[in-house]
Formats: sequence, structure tokens, C-alpha cells
Amino acid sequence: MSRTNEIAVVAARKRSRFGTLMVVALAVAGLLVVASKFGLGDFLPSLPNPFSSKTVDRSQPALLKSLEDLSRYEAASANLQVIVDTEKDAKFLPQIIKGERTVYVAAGDVTATVDFSALDERAIAVSPDRQSVTITLPAPVFSAPRLDPKASQVVSRQRGLLDRIGSVFTDSPTSERSLQLAAEGKMAAAASDSDLRARAETNTRTMLANMLRALGYPNVTVNFAASPA
Repeated sequence: MSRTNEIAVVAARKRSRFGTLMVVALAVAGLLVVASKFGLGDFLPSLPNPFSSKTVDRSQPALLKSLEDLSRYEAASANLQVIVDTEKDAKFLPQIIKGERTVYVAAGDVTATVDFSALDERAIAVSPDRQSVTITLPAPVFSAPRLDPKASQVVSRQRGLLDRIGSVFTDSPTSERSLQLAAEGKMAAAASDSDLRARAETNTRTMLANMLRALGYPNVTVNFAASPA
């Protein structure tokens, strides 16, 4: 047999094997389709379905974990300026001899934060259709007032003669501490009387609504516990 004939025979055998494999594959596929359609799967040997699909869960992390990752959210901040005006008088001496009046202007801020770190499953309610979620959060809390030293200063100080003489020996950088404490108290009271808490709740609701809608919850309700006394 010539070389050309040998090549032709080998090619014919390959085509024959390929054709046989295609026929077998089509027959198996047809058998699986018929069995599925007419419920004959129990009467056929268990064979893997070459056309089956695999489901991969690519959903977002658990809702509770997403909230815990927020930890403490700074929801709003109030920039405040207060004036502390103090006066010390001697009982039987005129102010020109003994007495002191100090005017201290203080600037600083108070921040309202919401703590997410202690949330558990009881704080989150998801509807059965996963279209709505209700979250109950602790009330916003205020930070201690933070004074801005560059914007806080004594703008006026009037002293009697005896006080001026005494200040030569006693004045120090810490002599304004009482004024700073008084200013912090005024700032805390001003923050409590302002709309800072309401602004913090509104900002928190807006932030959570945007985040949870991105996670697939179109309807978001955020409630807050009662403010601490």
C-alpha cells in the first residue's frame, strides 16, 4: 500500500471515530431530555448531566456584619462659640483695690455619634420577601466638648491693685483652666439645646438607606431608642 493510501485510511478512521462519538453524545443528550420531560429518571442509570448548571452564591456579606463594620458613626457635628464672663469681688474693698473680671471667648465643637458595635439580631428585622428592613439603633450620644486653643482666648481681664501685684507671683499657663471648664460646660448645654441630635438621626437614616439599598433592600426604616436621661 502506498504512502498516500495509508494516509487516506488513517484519516477515514479518525472521521469514523469522531462521527461515532458525536452520535453517542447526541443519543445521551436526547435520552436525558426525554427522561426529564416524562419523569423516567428513576428507570435510568444515574448519569451526570453534561448540560447541568452550577449556582454560585455571590451575595453581599450578612447585613449585621455590614452594620457592625461601621463601628461608631460620626453623624453630625456642631461648631460652637461661647463667652465666659466671670467676676470676683472683695466684700469690703472696692474693685479698684481688690477684684477681678475676666471675659473668655471659647470656640470648639461637639460631635454626635451612633454606636453600631453592640448591635445584634434583635436590632434588625427583615421582611420575608427581603424587600424591607427595619433597624433599631441606640440614640446618638454627644462627645465631650473639644476646645480649639487657637480660637479660644481671654479678651478682657480687669484686676484690682492687689490682684495685679499678686499675679506677678502666681500667674501660670494653667490659670485659665477654670475658664476652660466653664466654657466646656456651656458648650455641652448649648449642644443639648440645639438640633444636633435630630440632625444626627437624619444623617444616619440617610446613610443607612443609601447603603442598604445598594445591598438590595429597597425599603429601609431606621428607629432610635429613647435618648438617655
